[in-house]
Amino acid sequence: MADYLVIVESPAKAKTIERYLGRKYKVKASMGHVRDLPKSQMGVNPGEGIEPKYITIRGKGPVLKDLKTAAKKVKKVFLAADPDREGEAIAWHLAHILNIDETSPCRVVFNEITKDAIKEAFKHPRSINMDLVNSQQARRILDRLVGYNISPILWKKVKKGLSAGRVQSVAVRLIIEREKEIVQFIPEEYWSINGQFDMNGEVFEAYFYGLGGNKVELKTELDVKNVLSKVKGNKFNVISVKKKERKRNPVAPFTTSTLQQEAARKLNFRAKKTMMIAQQLYEGLDLGKEGTVGLITYMRTDSTRISETAQTEARQFITSEYGKDYVAQDVRTEKKSSNAQDAHEAIRPTSTLRTPNSLKTLLSRDQLRLYRLIWERFVASQMAAAIMDTMTVDLENEGVQFRANGSKVKFPGFMKVYIEGNDDVTKDEDKLLPDIEEGKIVVSKEIDPKQHFTQPPPRYTEARLVKTLEELGIGRPSTYAPTLDTIQKRGYVALDNKRFIPTELGTIVHELMMEFFPEILDLEFTAKMESSLDQVEEGTENWIKIIDEFYQGFEKRLKVAEQEMQKVEIKDEPAGESCEICGHDMVYKMGRYGKFMACSNFPECRNTKAIVKEIGVACPSCEKGNIIERKSKKNRLFYGCDTFPNCEFVSWDKPLARKCPKCNGLLVEKKAKKGIQVQCTSCDYKEEVQE
Repeated sequence: MADYLVIVESPAKAKTIERYLGRKYKVKASMGHVRDLPKSQMGVNPGEGIEPKYITIRGKGPVLKDLKTAAKKVKKVFLAADPDREGEAIAWHLAHILNIDETSPCRVVFNEITKDAIKEAFKHPRSINMDLVNSQQARRILDRLVGYNISPILWKKVKKGLSAGRVQSVAVRLIIEREKEIVQFIPEEYWSINGQFDMNGEVFEAYFYGLGGNKVELKTELDVKNVLSKVKGNKFNVISVKKKERKRNPVAPFTTSTLQQEAARKLNFRAKKTMMIAQQLYEGLDLGKEGTVGLITYMRTDSTRISETAQTEARQFITSEYGKDYVAQDVRTEKKSSNAQDAHEAIRPTSTLRTPNSLKTLLSRDQLRLYRLIWERFVASQMAAAIMDTMTVDLENEGVQFRANGSKVKFPGFMKVYIEGNDDVTKDEDKLLPDIEEGKIVVSKEIDPKQHFTQPPPRYTEARLVKTLEELGIGRPSTYAPTLDTIQKRGYVALDNKRFIPTELGTIVHELMMEFFPEILDLEFTAKMESSLDQVEEGTENWIKIIDEFYQGFEKRLKVAEQEMQKVEIKDEPAGESCEICGHDMVYKMGRYGKFMACSNFPECRNTKAIVKEIGVACPSCEKGNIIERKSKKNRLFYGCDTFPNCEFVSWDKPLARKCPKCNGLLVEKKAKKGIQVQCTSCDYKEEVQE
């Protein structure tokens, strides 16, 4: 019989830890939180000392009964929930239920689920950290006060099922304000002049820089004509050649938000999916002979700190794999941002020696892709800087100056393993120039002026929105994924081409919130509140005082909203066709993945239809139907015949109306690194990438 009971949050974690601790320990799972505020009522009394009313979560009775029985049979109970404020709160609730003294050394925390980390953690149990618990309570109660007070007003005045929240309301505000910027944006004309130049048979590109050594902007076609009128002949003098060596340092290992951003950019993962897979990697996966092993450190963190042990192992691995020149000369210490809670390490592999290739047959495709991203980012962070040779060449003809920039990788350093992604289009890393000398003459082969118009700011992708929220100090690592999920589920925003657009409903709710609850949407107020809650965690601020101060002003706002908020009627847009089931009109509605058609006789009739978008291409398979855009269950766009199921033609790539000039087969548009490539599905015919 076991002497000790260890309670963790999940069965997967329990299985891994029990194997490391041995027969004296029995490890059981609480299955997450066991107590919470009641769903049927507010559960707190603001202005009266708060006193939250906690009840056992529905369905957790059998779990608690099992834990109580097991606790009676052992000498001591250890509470080993996750090493963050949610985990601390779970441990505190369990201590209350199991009559464990919270000041006794009953709490065990570890940043990674490995044998050494677990055994070391159990050598140093501590008491429950009430500052962490109170920080969690404060956040939970503030969210309850906002949600349970504003939501019923929105239900009465707008529509049932709506909600409001501290972080979600600000996220919606950012999306709506960005959309307003786009709508109000007035494009401005500007021009560029690019030239193709020849140096002893080697052609390179340069762009117009200025006149007489001064940089000049080209705003109109007249400006371009004035510049080109000055050029005499096609010979340009090389007036300056500058060569420099530039260092490029690797980025730090992942935090929660940077992991979500990079997984969105490189793997096309939603934030929710990233966190789900990261949880699996952290809790442990079956590696065959090795058993169940935790592959990464804890995935909810905003610290870039790493342990000396992990650093040493990584540096030894880099030396053996790539050579000593590839190891960073100095041990890097990352700057901590003002918002970062340095509670535990960055997200990294539990062992650098466990390479992604060694796990190929043991992990699912998505698990391996995310693990590879984490592994490569961490290893690269411990590698030497890349060294770039850069070259700037200035050409001149009658005072008209063109400039060419080039660079090449002299020493790849960390870039041999990993290069960070970017939301914006970037130039190729290597753009080589011929060996040009000052005083030489080059010949222009082509001068190409082009008209451009300034572009509005881009809509938010998930990655860009997470980055913006983090920069503004709004929300914390654990809140980003559920926030993005909630604003879509409520129908406040939708995704269009992986970018957020506000819905009519989202705009209406936002305007009401701005009128009646401006503090909730105020970026500075929300960021300051987050900072105050962090101070509770650090033990320098009283959590009850924060809630009381917030509620004093909030309560007045609630009374005004109850009396003065006008009822809003949202009329559905007619779709112009009748329901084939009941004959009522079909209307357009906005769902999680955009617009769809639904019967206006809902809930009596629940008929819905996707909005069909024809692309003007006849079906190449049956030749009777037309190709239309469709969406898979995972919201991925594909193309199929409108006579389905009679014709089962489908394609992930967009079919084109014209035929292949080589074999008369079907041409499709395929995504390429630099845009769209046209290629034949029957032969090897391809067309150049269209920029």
